Amino acid sequence: MDLKTLLQYEWGIMTPEFTILGVATILSLIDLFMPDEKDRRLLGWFAFAGVIVALISLVGLLPVEVTSILEDTFRLDSFAKAFKFILLAGAACVILLSMDYQPAEGMPYRGEFYYLFLAALLGAMMMTSSGDLITMFVGLELLSISSYILVGLRKKYVPSNESAMKYVINGGISTAITLFGMSYIFGLTGTTNLKAIAGQLSTVIDMGQQYLLALALLMLFVGLSFKLASAPFHMWAPDVYQGAPTPVTAFLSVVSKTAGFVIVLRLMIYIFAGTPAEGTNSASMLLSMQDYIAFLAGATMIIGNTIALRQRNVKRMFAYSSIAHAGYLLVGFVTMSMFIIDSIWFYLVAYLLMNLGAFAILQVIADKSGSEDISQFAGLYRRSPLVAVAMGIFILSLAGIPGTAGFIGKVNIFLGAFVTEPAHYVLAAVMIATTVISYVYYFGILTQMFFRPAAEQTPVKLPLGVMMVVIFCAIGTIVFGVVPSIVYDFLNQFEHFGDFFS
Repeated sequence: MDLKTLLQYEWGIMTPEFTILGVATILSLIDLFMPDEKDRRLLGWFAFAGVIVALISLVGLLPVEVTSILEDTFRLDSFAKAFKFILLAGAACVILLSMDYQPAEGMPYRGEFYYLFLAALLGAMMMTSSGDLITMFVGLELLSISSYILVGLRKKYVPSNESAMKYVINGGISTAITLFGMSYIFGLTGTTNLKAIAGQLSTVIDMGQQYLLALALLMLFVGLSFKLASAPFHMWAPDVYQGAPTPVTAFLSVVSKTAGFVIVLRLMIYIFAGTPAEGTNSASMLLSMQDYIAFLAGATMIIGNTIALRQRNVKRMFAYSSIAHAGYLLVGFVTMSMFIIDSIWFYLVAYLLMNLGAFAILQVIADKSGSEDISQFAGLYRRSPLVAVAMGIFILSLAGIPGTAGFIGKVNIFLGAFVTEPAHYVLAAVMIATTVISYVYYFGILTQMFFRPAAEQTPVKLPLGVMMVVIFCAIGTIVFGVVPSIVYDFLNQFEHFGDFFS
């Protein structure tokens, strides 16, 4: 490709990615030459500013029509725009949390955190705009490898080392399975471009090839299920969430999970929704596998919520809660309604707000007490009423109580189970039952905060960065729960992601 051809591309659609790449590069150079005794929190504010600039540039790209460059390997459509908002908003909040994170042994590698984190964010953003299997896999690996290092950043903390090792092993297995599934697709089509793959597979009626495609679909879903932390591939999540630094745990639970669903939606819907099954042109292969995915969604909800009942460590509890929420999101994916992307996007926004807010308060309490046990929340309302009320809002939203964004998100998923033919009554029933089960451990935290005596009377003071996250998340959780039309008006400009296949 010559220089003239390169200059003809509309590189402006990659402005958010170029911004994150540039900031990460500059941060790595500054950290390299900065004296060891200098405070690295300044780098955090620089990283935060970079994410905000990328967010502003993304707003400027909203009116841009569907555009693709580099032989359709990078595409800017409504799907990419919408999910990049979640990734960038979540990243900004995580950076604010990281600046005030104070583990017992200190944080000597704080500088490395920021540019590794931005590298992971860049990988996730590339996945949202990928129109090719290669760029999608490169983005996935950039996210994954950076995450492995971030999890083990507390080098002198044994649980962090253990969680990093488990994450690397499980992540390596999932990557191998995912790549194996992609190789089947490439072998059958001879191309890695998603649009070309979808066009070729839409006319496949040979039973042998369809059998291989079904295997590819299963391998892709199994491999990506590790990223989603859905059962039975969830084993790594509790240990990794507990051992990782709290900002990294928040990143894994929100940004990384969002990226996981991005690649699932891109691959599964784009490629397999139009691929025929059983030798005909009528049935969709993705719909033919619906029952298997529905079983995994039900198992994920049940396992996540029931095992969470036994947890005393709040980070482990939130890990199993994250597994359960992956199950709720899979319900939206299984139903394959016309509003599938809308409902999953709204749920991920609600999950970002309530989960990051809860992790922000947990981080402060764990740093002060040196423990993540649920008993550390005892008497929080008497010590710091506003902090307890904010935590209560996040817990109620996680539980799906009316008046919160979490409730609206669950209602969207729940109603989506009935708009298709046949309706998914069993899956909807499992969703209701497991949501009721989740009240037990969620309300256990509320009981500690409002009805248990405080072990000490010292008020809990939130640092500036944490306070900004808590206020932002609390306001968003309430506003999107009471006036969800704000989000729907934003989504209406995307016209239910009608340009997804263009």
